[in-house]
Amino acid sequence: MSAPTLTDFVLANTTLTPVPLVPEVLLHSAAEAMDLWELTDHDQPPFWAFPWAGGQALARHLLDHPGLVRDRKVFDLACGSGLVAIAAALAGADAVTANDIDPLALAAVELNAAVNGVAVRTVPGDQLDTDAHGADVVLAGDVFYDAEITALVLPFLTRAAARGALVLLGDPDRAHLPRDRFTAQARYEVPVPLTLESTETRSATVWRA
Repeated sequence: MSAPTLTDFVLANTTLTPVPLVPEVLLHSAAEAMDLWELTDHDQPPFWAFPWAGGQALARHLLDHPGLVRDRKVFDLACGSGLVAIAAALAGADAVTANDIDPLALAAVELNAAVNGVAVRTVPGDQLDTDAHGADVVLAGDVFYDAEITALVLPFLTRAAARGALVLLGDPDRAHLPRDRFTAQARYEVPVPLTLESTETRSATVWRA
């Protein structure tokens, strides 16, 4: 797909909708996961098309505590729809970078940032060997959903914290979250799509490294 086609695909398969826990933010969101997944022909689900519980909790936390990111350089790992990155920008971050390996996600981020009136820079590809582009704050919403991904992401987050970055995570009690490595900051009851989660709400915690 060329870049314009990616944008057209996102627009054709989503509806602009307020985020349940973060109604200040509008996202191009899909109604049904499996049908959209088949259309994308990707190995991974279309994470960019839904406001996942971990991301909603982290975005809510940033908007309620803007001092965490205000005037700081922010990096959003595995950004999906860009919800967390957009929340950081709305909270007053000096510069926000959103990263995802899925080109469709980055097309969605650009659309979502524009509709919310914020600037978010997108960076493609695997960035786990980097220093998060020197960001002061590193954010990750719902990245511990399987053992393989956890093993890849955890060293990146650990390095960021070790060099002094503020590392904040949003997680809906995923089994692979290494709780002993993080400190809970806040907990939220998050409305979620019934078709994705088989429930209408999930508890999600914001953690600090």
